[in-house]
Amino acid sequence: MNIDRGILSVENLVKHFDISGGLLDQLSFDKGRLIRKRTTVKAVNHVSFTIHAGETLSVVGESGCGKSTLARTILGLYPPDSGHVYYQAERIDRLSAHQMLPFRAKLQMIFQDPYASLNPRKTVRQTLEEPLIFHHRDMSASKVKDKVAIVMDQVGVDSQWADRYPHEFSGGQRQRISIARALMVDPEFIVADEPVSALDVSIQAQILNLLMAAQEERGLTYLFITHDLSVVAHISTRVAVMYLGTLCELAPTAELYLAPRHPYTQALLSAIPKLGRKRQKHIRLSGEVPTPIHLPSGCVFHGRCRHADDRCHQEIPKLNLLSADAYVACHAVEEGRI
Repeated sequence: MNIDRGILSVENLVKHFDISGGLLDQLSFDKGRLIRKRTTVKAVNHVSFTIHAGETLSVVGESGCGKSTLARTILGLYPPDSGHVYYQAERIDRLSAHQMLPFRAKLQMIFQDPYASLNPRKTVRQTLEEPLIFHHRDMSASKVKDKVAIVMDQVGVDSQWADRYPHEFSGGQRQRISIARALMVDPEFIVADEPVSALDVSIQAQILNLLMAAQEERGLTYLFITHDLSVVAHISTRVAVMYLGTLCELAPTAELYLAPRHPYTQALLSAIPKLGRKRQKHIRLSGEVPTPIHLPSGCVFHGRCRHADDRCHQEIPKLNLLSADAYVACHAVEEGRI
């Protein structure tokens, strides 16, 4: 049986972080007894999805839900605790640093903060040349220089400014340079981790349009991480909604915005201001967001869900296929209660 893994596939991915500290930090006294206590942040918990070539899959959710950790684990910046990551049907999650090198040029990342992601000691030219020289050691100096000029012009930064330093550019220009750095090695797949959240609203649209233009020209595939639902509607093919490290819902963008099924997705979308339309009733969630150190039993959303019952408190819901390409992990939806 052939399994469709698309261009990239994630299967039951888990990533936890031990924040216990050193041995002395873990030791404490309880009722006169010396005990050792370990503390673990359960950032990503059994997440599965497939991304198809040429699409943009956006992962949304509130801060701390595990979006960025998921992205970095997929790229191998964090080693997964369990689960599989496949790129073009080849498993890449357990490769050594040397074995991963052929994939590094194909898989690139655009980071959130344009002020922190560029080396202040290097000129733009040095920043852009570095990945190209690393992956194409036989490329002549003149071809490298020409490639830098071409890519800078493509992202809307004057190539005559190549010998300037990052502090001489605005935030929007710096993010364009970060995009150029990712494009230098002609990647196939790009993870964009909150690429516009640190920018002014007036600049955000320019960067989004630049990303979409690059996708059309180069046939790129994006995994787009964001908490801004208006950005998601603008750029996405499909949307995945995360809550406390788990995947709640995955659906085509238009379908998700028109008819969200998971109670958490419904609450998120009800908070979007809509100009020129009758205001939708805002769904207010009760309770506090649990800590990823002590996850609730059963469905992690049950403490804030008005549809929760005993099954939700005890049993973790599975991500079930509801329509052509829409998945939901919710007992209430499965049972027809909502």
